[in-house]
Amino acid sequence: MKWENTDQQVCSVARALSVLGERWTLLIIRDAFRGTRRFDDFQASLGVTRHRLSERLKKLVSEGVLTRVPYQDRPVRYEYRLTRKGLALYPILMTLSRWGDDWMDDGNGPPQHYRHSACGKTTRPVLSCDQCGDPLRPEEVSPQQGTVLSRYIAHLKATGEPLPSDGELARRASQYWQENREEMP
Repeated sequence: MKWENTDQQVCSVARALSVLGERWTLLIIRDAFRGTRRFDDFQASLGVTRHRLSERLKKLVSEGVLTRVPYQDRPVRYEYRLTRKGLALYPILMTLSRWGDDWMDDGNGPPQHYRHSACGKTTRPVLSCDQCGDPLRPEEVSPQQGTVLSRYIAHLKATGEPLPSDGELARRASQYWQENREEMP
């Protein structure tokens, strides 16, 4: 499968990476959370080329992560603001920040601390279960098949075809879904 078709895989990580997996994208989003809104401010903060920044901003707008809002009439100039879809990326940035703090600090400690305004204390992000509130640990969480994967596996079993490896399952299920989605309820 080619990178430009990653969004068609029956895999949430692959679909998310089709939007977020390019260089500079998460740093643009990080800066948007810090209040950066204008093209020149993004460019100055990141040091990315204007061409590359323009490409990334256009993609984030087309994917609904950012929206363009005019802030000047003559000439018309725009700023970029996070949408609800963009704001939903906050836990990803916080978790990625914690990973960087824990594993990439070169022994100097985190470059930033985060204060929770509701309680006034310094906090570290924790991924927790939305049902019981306990922290999620990899050894206690297992993936379960969703609708498309379940239907594809049922199809393979019904036709006597062997199950592909986990790595290939998402790609093949995607192809199956693309070819048969009109027939699926």
